[in-house]
Amino acid sequence: MPTQKNPLDARHSLQILQMEPKGIPSNSSNQQLVSGDESDGYPSDSSPSPRPNTINNRVTRSQWVTVAILCFVNLINYMDRFTVAGVLEDIQKDFSFGDDKGGLLQTAFVISYMVFAPLFGYLGDRYSRRGIMAFGVFLWGLTTLLGSFMQSYNWFLLMRALVGIGEASYSTIAPTIISDLFVKDLRSKMLALFYFAIPVGSGLGYIVGSETAHFGGSWHWGLRVTPILGAIAVLLILFVMVDPERGQAEGHTELHHTDYATDIKDLVNNRSFMWSTFGFTCVAFVAGALSWWGPIFILNGMQLQPGKENMKLADVSLTFGIITMLSGVVGVPLGATLAQKLRVNYPRADPLICAVGLLISAPLLFAASITVTSNAILCYTLIFLGEVALNLNWSIVADILLYVVVPTRRSTAEAFQILLSHALGDAGSPYLIGLMSEYFKTILVPADVDVSGLTAENVTAAADLSVKFHSLQYALFTTNFVEIIGGLFFLLTALYIVADKRSADLATSGKSISRAHIL
Repeated sequence: MPTQKNPLDARHSLQILQMEPKGIPSNSSNQQLVSGDESDGYPSDSSPSPRPNTINNRVTRSQWVTVAILCFVNLINYMDRFTVAGVLEDIQKDFSFGDDKGGLLQTAFVISYMVFAPLFGYLGDRYSRRGIMAFGVFLWGLTTLLGSFMQSYNWFLLMRALVGIGEASYSTIAPTIISDLFVKDLRSKMLALFYFAIPVGSGLGYIVGSETAHFGGSWHWGLRVTPILGAIAVLLILFVMVDPERGQAEGHTELHHTDYATDIKDLVNNRSFMWSTFGFTCVAFVAGALSWWGPIFILNGMQLQPGKENMKLADVSLTFGIITMLSGVVGVPLGATLAQKLRVNYPRADPLICAVGLLISAPLLFAASITVTSNAILCYTLIFLGEVALNLNWSIVADILLYVVVPTRRSTAEAFQILLSHALGDAGSPYLIGLMSEYFKTILVPADVDVSGLTAENVTAAADLSVKFHSLQYALFTTNFVEIIGGLFFLLTALYIVADKRSADLATSGKSISRAHIL
């Protein structure tokens, strides 16, 4: 059906062309807001232009295929991250290093991931997203494969760092493609599918890594599955996936990007974006620490139980992986569903759900770390419930970013969030927890063992199982405090979410609005 364009929209488009030839207007004026309809849980968009993908709530075949490809790549993306965690004990024995260098493997990956994210965010807002994503998937698949052939710790560490570069190109861009295909609740549902792949992929990473290594007889084989799947993903991205025009879903494909400095200034002044990013940073810190050290910590605790002294890491990795997947199956859709239902009457529901999830998760995971030496079933149950609460926020945080940021800045916003959340989150948490664990070992080792002058590897060897467990336990207690801080950040986000959403809508439509006038 032909689109009937509102004359007011034509005037706004003319204003953009005449007054802002290099980009959209900024969101800094003092113009008063015209109230919008919130019947669907979102403040109404200023432009009445129909969105082709939301008419009658129908999703085209090409859109489904594109979402399926993005979910598949996200799945193997996170599988690749945690195959190493599933065989970490074997790698430590092969290369003879302690917990500090074990954590450094993940930290090196995350550092390169976050450092290169701004570059790909800049490119993603300006150039072919299909080409950038295909390059990234090819790079991380290749470096993962090469890493499986390394014979020294330093070379293996380098390969893990290079994997982070490839993954940065994909993670900054993929959510923006979904945002340009869908809007409102339909976008929320598709984001839930996309982020559903994170815990499921992470769980599969533990399982695939440990089980493939078991059947292959070496940890090296655990790293050779995802590169094969990555090669398939590259072909799907290049020849099947749809790359929509930026702003297509909002009906504003005429928008042009602004200069990078303006983009960053707007993001820093966007209070909802910044506070939610700080909250997500806490999530990244906790998820990074638990996903990396969880299996080894549980193994040490289980081995302290009578009759379980000979338990292997592969057994724990399998169970931990299944729990991680199930918590994602429940938590991610539950968070998205709660958001869609509650925001109809409570526009601030999104950040509040994230806050409650973190504040509930903290005591559950603390209790799990206490019960691991006495009751395996109770421990696994508490871990499952704690991870469900933690997983509530994945798709919601992504949705917040996409609806408080204008279309031409979304890749940059994704990159900015990745940089900040990983720099202060999971870039350091695996290494920090490992470092703290090694420090506690020097305190907890029995007094009759002289640890003065010993290297970290020798201290680890001198420590008995009880010392290894409690040192890692004390280090992991840090994550419980970080979850509480993250909950507070999301409560602050709730103060500004309505104002910033409306401001972004009006800016996309060619109007300007001061966020300070909408509370």
